[in-house]
Amino acid sequence: MTRPHAGVARGGGYGDPMRSRRSCLAVPGSNPRFLEKAQGLPADEVFLDLEDSVAPQAKEQARKNVVEALRTGDWTGRTRVVRVNDLSTPWTYRDVIEVVEGAGDSLDCLMLPKVEDAVHVAWLDLLLTQVEKANGLPVGRIGVEAQIESARGLVEVDTIAAASPRLEALVFGPADFMASINMRGLVVGRQPAGYTEGDAYHYVLMRILMAARAHGLQAVDGPYLAVRDAEGFDLTARRSAALGFDGKWVLHPSQIEAANEIFSPSQEDYDHAELILDAYEHATTVDRRGAVMLGEEMIDEASRKMALVVAAKGRAAGMSRTSAFEPPA
Repeated sequence: MTRPHAGVARGGGYGDPMRSRRSCLAVPGSNPRFLEKAQGLPADEVFLDLEDSVAPQAKEQARKNVVEALRTGDWTGRTRVVRVNDLSTPWTYRDVIEVVEGAGDSLDCLMLPKVEDAVHVAWLDLLLTQVEKANGLPVGRIGVEAQIESARGLVEVDTIAAASPRLEALVFGPADFMASINMRGLVVGRQPAGYTEGDAYHYVLMRILMAARAHGLQAVDGPYLAVRDAEGFDLTARRSAALGFDGKWVLHPSQIEAANEIFSPSQEDYDHAELILDAYEHATTVDRRGAVMLGEEMIDEASRKMALVVAAKGRAAGMSRTSAFEPPA
């Protein structure tokens, strides 16, 4: 199912592709102290993890912790996501059932890791629909984020992106991806040893981005695991932001502010985008012209499309414009 770009609203009762995901904070579901602390942090999205950060023996208790945190915590202003275990494990179906039955009305999305086939997303969509119907929840309100973490997942990313109207975002999982292609290096997100020119991740990021945009989804970059390396985080975040990604995972509170700044438009760009939209609206509806001058800049329909993207990101980030459009005399 092909859908509009993430800057365009869609109907049908399904999840919201316009949620702000500049910073996506990972929180282990097995750690009640972290679950409580995360509620006071300024991340756009908080995902409560049942997968890699939770030991096998702690999975069942982590589910209970996550349900309790969702039901009783104050997550105002944050997108609430739970990452379930991947479909090769014995835990996934119970993750979905227990979390949605226990806190479905306090949940925005489920994240499915290690997606390698559209069937994986279709399975989650079907199970979610059954649980929603059985519990009187609105069908389709809970969205899905799909993690691309392997060579096979990347090869199938286009069909994955089209697998369900619940999909809101594709998320790059660099650690498992590096392992799947035998990439050298143990610092996730850093350029591999011996790669001295260009960017070893450029193709992967662009491939995910193209699939996301073609199907109206957001694209989120994965984590940078050297949490004390602020310069390294900044470099990798600016790389994916420059390509057009909507946000990045953060593993430590110290990374949140940088992610929010890097994945927001500058105030100047946001103001300019809003001015373009106002000027183009005035030109086409009042002056009935398809092109118009804004200062010394010629703007037209293509300018409007570019401005829509920047303005949508600014609005989602809660930015306020500092300049107003003044129609020509």
